[in-house]
Amino acid sequence: MLNFITHGEGQDGPGLLIAHGLYGSGRNWGVIAKRLSEDRPVVAVDMRNHGDSPWFDSHGYEDMAGDLAQVIGHLGGAWDVLGHSMGGKAAMALALGHPGLVRRLIVADIAPVGYDHEQMQFIEAMKAVDLSRVEKRSDALEQLEAIEDPQLRAFFLQSLDIKARAWRLNLNALAAEMPKILSFPRFETAFDGPVLFLSGAESHYVTRDHRPEIKRLFPQAQFAKIPGAGHWLHAEKPREFGAAVAHWLSATAP
Repeated sequence: MLNFITHGEGQDGPGLLIAHGLYGSGRNWGVIAKRLSEDRPVVAVDMRNHGDSPWFDSHGYEDMAGDLAQVIGHLGGAWDVLGHSMGGKAAMALALGHPGLVRRLIVADIAPVGYDHEQMQFIEAMKAVDLSRVEKRSDALEQLEAIEDPQLRAFFLQSLDIKARAWRLNLNALAAEMPKILSFPRFETAFDGPVLFLSGAESHYVTRDHRPEIKRLFPQAQFAKIPGAGHWLHAEKPREFGAAVAHWLSATAP
């Protein structure tokens, strides 16, 4: 089963499960998860091939949806689910394939469509790091200079185990399965529960052209944007992101 971190254990509200994006981990969501756990239990998972979760050769959305279904089955009942990017697609696949396990769905800056965003350069940059020369985080940081964005370099380093001199990412499997990660399976079913598509106002991942497919699969879909945020909206505007999620969960409570 996937590794997960629990916040707000013992809270009475409906549980919220968080699924992170590509190259992330449940620990990346610690601050937001802690804030949201003030009136509900919150579980942040490590997706397969990430963090402390098991490694597999496969990394398709049916696989990831099955992993999330197993976690919710272990926890019991139906849960609210929040997913960002790859985790958002996995959350959508979970709701479409296992609707009885999902109460409400929040999809952060992704649509149920295929993308052509290039991701392999990040895997190549991480693979190029000579881990035998890494004794402290700055040693790896210097070797990631091929990645120009300093925030992205810092983000990737969160998945480096300095003591073990190893990545907490199955880079080979992620590279081999990248076409599946960028795509999205075809579903003929729809999820009729409440859904919020929460996007960064500066991001181009969710466009008006995507709305017909979103509405086909999620008839109750609502849309909101966080001003000044791009694709990494939860990291760029964590307070605004957390407030938007909490407000929507409160507004859609039965």
